[in-house]
Amino acid sequence: MADLLHLMRPGTLQLPALPPLALYVHLPWCLRKCPYCDFNSHEMKSGLAPDTAAAYLAALRADLEAALPLVWGRPVVSVFIGGGTPSLFNPEQIAELISDIRARLPLEAGCEITLEANPGTFELERFKGFRQAGVTRLSVGVQSFDDAQLKQLGRVHSASQAREALAEAATAFDTFNLDLMYALPGQTLDGLSKELDTALSFKPPHLSIYHLTIEPNTVFATRTPAGLPDADLASDMLDLIGARTGTAGLARYEVSAFARDGHRCTHNLNYWQFGDYLGIGAGAHSKLSFPNRVLRQVRWREPAAFMAQPNKVSNEHEVARKDLPFEFMLNALRLKEGVALTQFLERTGLPLSAISAGLEAARSRGLLTADPARIQPTERGFDFLSDLQQLFL
Repeated sequence: MADLLHLMRPGTLQLPALPPLALYVHLPWCLRKCPYCDFNSHEMKSGLAPDTAAAYLAALRADLEAALPLVWGRPVVSVFIGGGTPSLFNPEQIAELISDIRARLPLEAGCEITLEANPGTFELERFKGFRQAGVTRLSVGVQSFDDAQLKQLGRVHSASQAREALAEAATAFDTFNLDLMYALPGQTLDGLSKELDTALSFKPPHLSIYHLTIEPNTVFATRTPAGLPDADLASDMLDLIGARTGTAGLARYEVSAFARDGHRCTHNLNYWQFGDYLGIGAGAHSKLSFPNRVLRQVRWREPAAFMAQPNKVSNEHEVARKDLPFEFMLNALRLKEGVALTQFLERTGLPLSAISAGLEAARSRGLLTADPARIQPTERGFDFLSDLQQLFL
């Protein structure tokens, strides 16, 4: 763990103020590892044993307490409990976790507390309990309403269970997120349209729609499914998603995120605006700012190692001055409305000259709007986001 006195010494950056702080908590177990998943998740087919859950919650407490000097006194704007499948933990265990957090960190009034959940019957029965435990927002990992696609994606729930879960989420929570995937093997525009019909029938306050991508070190990387849509069809699918969500009252505010007014995800917005986040739990990442530097940390990835190690941080480094412009842009340019130009100065501690050449090149190519006070992608820039981001490498 970084030494606070070392972190507070003079450096090459000058941050005028510290950004908002969020907390990410990683609960690493799943009933089954999906073949497309490259997250730090570990199979526990027989479910989560009570003694394992208790030991892991104790390790999370130790992790958080050791990190407190790095964030002392800073209010937390959001908490995100991700995985894995966090809903394998029962409501009493989640209540204990949230109580432990509240006892150690000052949460802002109305702090958003999100829990990722799967639609299986086992987790469905726990939704109301999660709300009573203090969770304010549920993110339901539906992925598809087609049983054949769900089987191919390695999901453990059925289409009917997905529909039941969303109906329950709408009853138990004022705001919830529906996770959906597109560009699935053999998927057509008509097939996607039917998926959207079902998804939008639940009137989700927030919809996250992700293109199925083949990630390294996954089962799909070695056994890639046949019939994946080509780039042209995938682009047509995204156009269809944009049109259908807009008609349903969901506005696209980030590359993969659509929301009704007042239901944008606070936690993810903080990531994309280059805010700070403390990550605790197996494999969790942190980004923490200090007056003259930005620190990144990673926890031990294997749950057993994370629980056993007295120092939960496996590695950490200060972000090099030359890397900050690209790291900032990689996040901020995902936002449809972009960010104020002043936010770059505030969040990186760098002068405008660090990105002026990239801004000029992007505007000359029509990838950024001409507004001198904002860093905002044009429609073309949003469509060619990777090209735009690389101008700041």
